Amino acid sequence: MTTQTLEAVRTPKPVGHVFSYLSEMEPDRPLLTIEGRTVTRAEFDMSTNRRAHALAEKGVQQFDFVTIALPNCLEFYEFVVAVWKLGATPNPVSPRLPKAELRDIVEIANPRLVICQNVEELEGVLTVSPELGSDVSLPSSPLPEKKPEYWKAMTSGGSTGRPKLIIDHQEAVWIPDEPLPFQRSGATYINPGPLYHNAPFHFMFSALFGGGHVVEMTKFDPLKFLELVEQYRVNWVVLVPTMMRRIWAAKQEQERDFDVSSLEFVLHTASACPVPLKENWINWLGPEKIFEVYSGTERSGVCFITGQEWLEHKGSVGKPVGCKMKVLDEDGNEVGPGEIGEIYFLAENGKNSTYHYVGAEAKTQGDWESLGDLGYVDEDGYLYIADRRVDMIVSGGANIFPAEVEGALEQHPGVASVAVIGLPDEDLGNRVHAIVQPKAEWRDTLTEDVLREHLSSLLVLYKTPRTYEFVEDALRDDAGKVRRSKLREERMSLTAKVQV
Repeated sequence: MTTQTLEAVRTPKPVGHVFSYLSEMEPDRPLLTIEGRTVTRAEFDMSTNRRAHALAEKGVQQFDFVTIALPNCLEFYEFVVAVWKLGATPNPVSPRLPKAELRDIVEIANPRLVICQNVEELEGVLTVSPELGSDVSLPSSPLPEKKPEYWKAMTSGGSTGRPKLIIDHQEAVWIPDEPLPFQRSGATYINPGPLYHNAPFHFMFSALFGGGHVVEMTKFDPLKFLELVEQYRVNWVVLVPTMMRRIWAAKQEQERDFDVSSLEFVLHTASACPVPLKENWINWLGPEKIFEVYSGTERSGVCFITGQEWLEHKGSVGKPVGCKMKVLDEDGNEVGPGEIGEIYFLAENGKNSTYHYVGAEAKTQGDWESLGDLGYVDEDGYLYIADRRVDMIVSGGANIFPAEVEGALEQHPGVASVAVIGLPDEDLGNRVHAIVQPKAEWRDTLTEDVLREHLSSLLVLYKTPRTYEFVEDALRDDAGKVRRSKLREERMSLTAKVQV
């Protein structure tokens, strides 16, 4: 490679055109492996060019938004990059959204068009099929470099269920082949999470920007995860505790060990990780390979902790990175170490420097913003998350945090997933109610009495659920998310109907 070419590569490029430069450097290098097929950099660059030309014919222009309602598939990858190549902004959403929810998001985002499986889904809105631009006879010529105003517009229902867009203010450029911190150029990354969620989307594309090879699972399966890590010598991954729990269980059930020695960096995020589970992973892979990040899609606040630090501060999500943090009581006063309050952040470059909302307003104290979480810091400044403020249960005058109760219940070997909510109670105001999905082999034996006995040594009595409900379906999605407010509303509505 000439000095002139090297200098060109080190210059930041609009995100869509990073892939053209990667292709120029090593056209035959694997870029994406999905469903047993490996796509090279050159193949991907040409297919995304075809998609971009097709989208342009449909009217997509620079600075437009394009809503993408597709599952994890090759078409998803291609359309996101094609949108970028036109200087537009992708807005990924779940392909399983009910029509009404998709309509609400479209009204907020006002996209140029929607890419979805069912083109008849939204009347009055231009919708196109994922087949658009797939014909290999279409032009695959390069497009002029255009930089999107925003590189992504993620969607969140939040705890209220009302949709909002979170528009990322990170400049829509990248230095080709430049990895994230803690990574190296060309590393192999495996994606187990749904790409309409921010963390899987962010880290997967960061891996590709960094010259990496992404192994896409399309749908998370713990045994398949172990097999793919071994087969492709995967170097790094981003997981949520739900996945970690299932992988650990699958590992324990197998008659042979999987070679996962290639893993260099395992990052987990999204929800609280039970201490025993994290200890298992640290003992398995070593503390130097386990990392945790606490943040929101907004990036107004970020905390980070290494495995070694965690062993010295078990349960912590780390210290602030690139931001300031404080914990406030209900009157807005800063609390001391060990006292629970609401967590507020101030981004390094000030308020509104990392994102803006469409369809919502941030909760603020002056320039400081809250993601709605409660927690406390220890004497060394390490943060510990208690729960979401909106999910906190006040029962008999005591504050009870569902995440703590869920974490204790999940330590029972028969529990596959669990959600804890508060339901109205004439005596206590609210009672703690546990919704439990048993593992298949425990469906006939996991009872209230079994769980009450299990919790007797883990929780003080007033925190233990007063009522239980057993369900067959998973309560968390593959990204570890659970909508407690929705579960509560469903049970409140059912109770109201019964009373009528």
